[in-house]
Parts: sequence; structure tokens; C-alpha cells
Amino acid sequence: MAETGAVQQTIVTRGRRRKGEGPDVRNAILDAAEALFSRHGFYGVTVRQVAAEAGVDTALIHYYFGAKRELFDSVFARRAGIVNEARMNAMRAYAAENQGAMTIEGVIEAFIDPILQMSMTQEVGWKNYFRLVALVNNTPAWGGETMHRFFDPVVHQLIDTLKAALPDAEIRDLYWCYQFLTGSMMLALSETGRIDQLSDGLCRSTDLQAVRARLFAYCAAGIAEVVRRKACACDPAPL
Repeated sequence: MAETGAVQQTIVTRGRRRKGEGPDVRNAILDAAEALFSRHGFYGVTVRQVAAEAGVDTALIHYYFGAKRELFDSVFARRAGIVNEARMNAMRAYAAENQGAMTIEGVIEAFIDPILQMSMTQEVGWKNYFRLVALVNNTPAWGGETMHRFFDPVVHQLIDTLKAALPDAEIRDLYWCYQFLTGSMMLALSETGRIDQLSDGLCRSTDLQAVRARLFAYCAAGIAEVVRRKACACDPAPL
């Protein structure tokens, strides 16, 4: 124990500016890494850059987190639990309050609105985190594996809740619909400014109230149409 304390003290007193002590240092490192990873991706960021951004020695990052991939996973995990719990609770509450009367749009709102509300707090950390998730969600090499580890339970809860609202829907169709839904959701949360340019300023990607007024209905209508067309395709031809 004394040796560990000595190592930590050696790391702490190396002289580079730091933003805090103890847990504050750990969070400062995670905040810095989150901001850098969200802008440049995993391969575009070095541990040295994170250390410079956080105002710590690289040795302190290795002490707390190990290698860069472990640091990245820690960044991803820090907010994933909060996000998942909020969405799980929202979907369970919606299902409990609307037994026998659930709508597709209601389910989608319960799934998406908690993270929209987090982003609408304007806390820079949430903005960076959702941009990072969008980036990882579109990374072919290992993005799917990362999303699998952190977000599968809440997605399965969404599919189960949609199935309860749409008992005749095929599970395969609901998974495809989630694939399309998550693309729309993450692009909206990324606030890239693309729609600002396309619309000559008529729409703003930072206007999350406008997103909220449209996204649930857009996703719900798409899901309803996929399910309707599949049901029509299975109907017997008239005699």
C-alpha cells in the first residue's frame, strides 16, 4: 500500500498543470478524452494529446486507465449507464401507464426523449458524448462490437416494447426499423450544421426543440408503414 501511495505521489508531483486532485483528475482526463475522441475518433487521438488537454502527465493516464483502448472504453462507459437507465425507466413507465393502448410514437418518444433532454441541458459533455456515440455507431471495424457491449440491453427493451405495441409485426422488421431509427437519432444529436447549410438557415441543427417536434412522428410513421406493407404482402390475393 505504501509503495502504491509513493507511485501515485510521484506521478502527482511531476510538475505539469493539473485541473484537480483525486477523482477530479480522473474526470478531467475523461472529459478531455471525450472531447478529443468525439472530434477526431479513436485513431486520431494520442494519449499525449489527452494528457495535454487535461493538464496531466501521460503517466497519470496510464495509472488510472492503462492503455488508450481502456481509456476509450472508460469514456464510453461513464455516460452509457446513465443513458441506458433513463431510457429503460422511460419505456417501462410508458408500458405500465398505457397497457393495451401503447402507440408506436409513444414507445419511440420513451426511447429517444431522455437523451434529447440530456442534450438540451446544453452541457458540453453530453454534446461531446452523443457525437462520439454517433461516430462509433458508424465505424465498421469495431464500432458494432463497442455498441454491442454498451447498448444492446436497451435496444432489446425497445424491440420488446414495440412488439408489445405491434403484436403482428415481425421481429426482423422491427430490428431493421431500429437500424434506420438509430441513424436518424444519432445524426440529429450530432448537431453537424448540415441542415443549416442545406436550408439556408431556415433550420438549425442545434434546435433540438424542432427535432423533438418531428423526430418521434417521423420514426413512428416509418415503422408503421413497414409493418403495414408486410401485413398487406402476406394477405391472400382476392378471388
